[in-house]
Amino acid sequence: MKNIIKVSTKKELAAFIDFPHELYAKDVNYVPELFIAQRDLLSPGKHPFYEHSEIQLFLAYEDGKIVGRIAAINNTNHNNLYNTKDGFFGFFDTINNHEVVNLLLEAAQNWLAEKGLSKILGPVNLSTNETCGLLIEGFDGPPVAMMPYNAPYYLQRLEQVGFVKNVDLRAYRYTTGTYSERSVKLLDRIEERLKRNDIVIRKINMKNFNAEREAIREVYNKAWDKNLGFVPMTDKEFDYTAKDLKLILDPDFCIMAEQNGKIVGFALAIPDINQIQIKIKRGRLFPTGLIKLLTRKKKIDGIRILLLGVIDGYRKMGIEACLYGNIIKSFSAKKMKYAEASWTLEHNDMINKPIEDIGGKLYRKYRILEKAI
Repeated sequence: MKNIIKVSTKKELAAFIDFPHELYAKDVNYVPELFIAQRDLLSPGKHPFYEHSEIQLFLAYEDGKIVGRIAAINNTNHNNLYNTKDGFFGFFDTINNHEVVNLLLEAAQNWLAEKGLSKILGPVNLSTNETCGLLIEGFDGPPVAMMPYNAPYYLQRLEQVGFVKNVDLRAYRYTTGTYSERSVKLLDRIEERLKRNDIVIRKINMKNFNAEREAIREVYNKAWDKNLGFVPMTDKEFDYTAKDLKLILDPDFCIMAEQNGKIVGFALAIPDINQIQIKIKRGRLFPTGLIKLLTRKKKIDGIRILLLGVIDGYRKMGIEACLYGNIIKSFSAKKMKYAEASWTLEHNDMINKPIEDIGGKLYRKYRILEKAI
């Protein structure tokens, strides 16, 4: 007997967070999310997303055992900005069973319909400012930091209940010796040309972090491609994210483009902390997980190029290539093994071409799906 419940207690929330650990217990590529971080992300009052939007979590049971989970998400900032009636689903995990998938999506769709919404898109784990996308190609290794992971059968199961492609997201990979040194060297010439327009490429100044953070926030909210329904972060959302990222930030991997004191573009790469998290059982930092996190951080030999943005009016000048190139230079100097640039929209040639020119290889794809409610 299968049934769906709304998550309403702390115990049910813990079970919701822990379900993927059971589902992927035998999957060597699965990386557990940190329990504390997931709890805060899913708790109104803890994360600033809930100051403007709302979610409802659901668990699917069969004979008293959890067999699936889903979040229905009403992002009012998204709908107000685009004048749409879009709903979202996220935190989607399930056994390979059509009935369970159907029950989960029906529960999410019914809740969203009650809110007056007419379309459902996902998976999106709160918004496109957090993890999003369904892995559809590249199941041969663990995900990198802050990227999603799922079993290969998810796509077929979602298509069976009526979901179709909205857009694909790309992940590119550089490995030691495979990126184009010639292309990186050519960037020096581009930087010289930019300097003639008073545009300089520099690292973040950690001693002036608060001011740098404010400048980056302005670029972030202006620069992103709105084809995927990007919604600018509120000040509190950006500060929440920046506070977390600062803990693992390496200034060599936070590069800014500046013209006469004005930040016009930036790129950020973070250490692939999933190399550590994959060994933290059930995402619990205590009693031993915190020790692993602190003692193994310096041994991380991979990065994820997480963000890159250039504001309108400064695009197609070579700034994007210079930002990526400087990160790849640091990647090489530190003798790291791999870098992933993710994610990018499949049609965003202004970003994808510089990545490919420097030697990035498309190796994973993710998909946002949609369905009329």
